[in-house]
This record gives sequence, C-alpha cells and structure tokens, in this order.
Amino acid sequence: MLKIAIVGYGNIGKAVVEAIDAAPDMELCGVIMRAQSLTKPQVSVPVVDDVNKLSVAPDIAILCTPSRSIPDVAEPYLLQGINTVDSYDIHDTIWELHQRLDAAAKQGGSQALVSVGFDPGGDSVVRALFEAFAPYGKSYTNFGPGMSMGHTTAVKAMDGVKNALSVTIPLGTGVHRRLVYVEIEDGYQFDDVVSTIKADPYFSSDETHVYLERNVDSLIDVGHGVHLVRKGVSGKTHNQLFEFSMRINNPALTAQVMVACARASMKQAPGAYTMIEIPMIDLLDGSKEELTRRLV
Repeated sequence: MLKIAIVGYGNIGKAVVEAIDAAPDMELCGVIMRAQSLTKPQVSVPVVDDVNKLSVAPDIAILCTPSRSIPDVAEPYLLQGINTVDSYDIHDTIWELHQRLDAAAKQGGSQALVSVGFDPGGDSVVRALFEAFAPYGKSYTNFGPGMSMGHTTAVKAMDGVKNALSVTIPLGTGVHRRLVYVEIEDGYQFDDVVSTIKADPYFSSDETHVYLERNVDSLIDVGHGVHLVRKGVSGKTHNQLFEFSMRINNPALTAQVMVACARASMKQAPGAYTMIEIPMIDLLDGSKEELTRRLV
C-alpha cells in the first residue's frame, strides 16, 4: 500500500481524502497543515504541521496548496526523498517549475508530478493526443462555464479581499471572459481591488469583470467543464476535426487525477514529470497484462 500525506486541506484536499479512500492500493497516513489553521479536518489520521511529526513516513505528498506556494512547498519534500504531486496551474511558468523541481527530485532521489489535474493535466494529454493525430493545425481549449479554483484562490490571497469567486465563461476559439465576485475588507476601496485583480497574470490576458457582493458563498458552484477542439491535417489530408468535452465537479476530478499521478510517480526514475511525459498505463491500478487485455 502506498502511504500518502496530504498537504493543505481546502476543497481539493477534502476530495483527495475521498479519492484515496476509494483507491485499492493507497492509504492516507496524515494531513499536514499550518499550525495556525483554525479548522482541523475530520479524519482518522494524524493532523500535524510538519511531515516529520507523522508516525508513518509517507511515500508521496499530495500538495493541495495554492499554485504560487508550490515551488517552495514541494522542494523540501523532494529533497527528503518524498515524492510530490501538485496541481500548479500558472501555464506560463510550468516549465520553470518543472526544471526547479527536477533538480530537487534528482538530488533527493524522488519524483515530482508537476501541474496535474483538470487543466493542466488531463486536458494536456488530450491536446497532445490530438496534435499527434493532426500534427498541423490549431487547437482550442474552451473552459466553463464554471468556477476556476486557481483564479478564485489567487483573488482570495489579494489584499483587501475577504472572500471571492472567479467564474470562467467560454467565448469560443480559446477566448474566455472572467467574472469575479468579491467581498471587500473594511478600509479598502473597491476600485483599488479591481485594479489589482485585472493586473494579476491570472486575469491580465482575459476580459475580466469584477462585481462587489455581500455574500460570495451563496454564488459558489464547483461545477466546471471543457470543450477541446482541433482542426488540422493528418499526413496530407485536410479538414480533420477532433472534439473532446466533459462536465465535471472541479475539485473531485482534480483530486482523482492527482491520486492517479501519485501512483504513477512510484514507477518513474528520479526527476520531475508532467502528465504528457508519463505512460498512461502507470496511472492505473492493475497488472500490465490485465490492463492491456481490457483497454487495448
């Protein structure tokens, strides 16, 4: 049984607990949270503020913390020989994170699964497959409509924001509108918060609208979706069209992909990997023969 520790316990952390409970080859050995966290998870394993305080050493740490914290959170685990799985979702800097964690993992003899989950992650694999099918062409990833956890977390961390929700609206051909709903702390000006949000890299490339709300929690719905489209050329044959769509519970799918990647991490050489770098069969529980007979 693979021994898993969860680092952080928000929406994704809670969903990871459920995914581990359903996995036949894994067991949760602890939850690691900041000492000052006010809400302790209702779990049957130790809850500590340092991995070294766990009575059972984990094989893998699944990092359920905000993306911007991942580089600093992941490195100590990797250097200690503990594999990590993260859902880092700042697309423009994934390669830089990959390189940094690759060096730490090789030094610690561990494996880092980088930027796995809904997107990047599962959608990355579909995009890669579509491009293999039609090497010349154009792909469009259309998200939503639904709550973006990464964008929501980014806004919640901003000065003056008491609570927030970011909703993604697809406009087609990979273009999106961001609708951001915020509650403001006393002493802050709404216009200043709006300027901060629109200047942030999570939002600066998209049309973004910010709304002041009295109760953001009443608007939250964790449903989301994606529609991937590629039109291109196979060999010298034009007008090849591929589409992939799904409607999901965002935390549940992200957690399930992270748990599958935790399994895959144990089958790789030391280093860092995104999902397009690992064999798909490594994500699954079961023997190579059984999986090949059933899926091929």
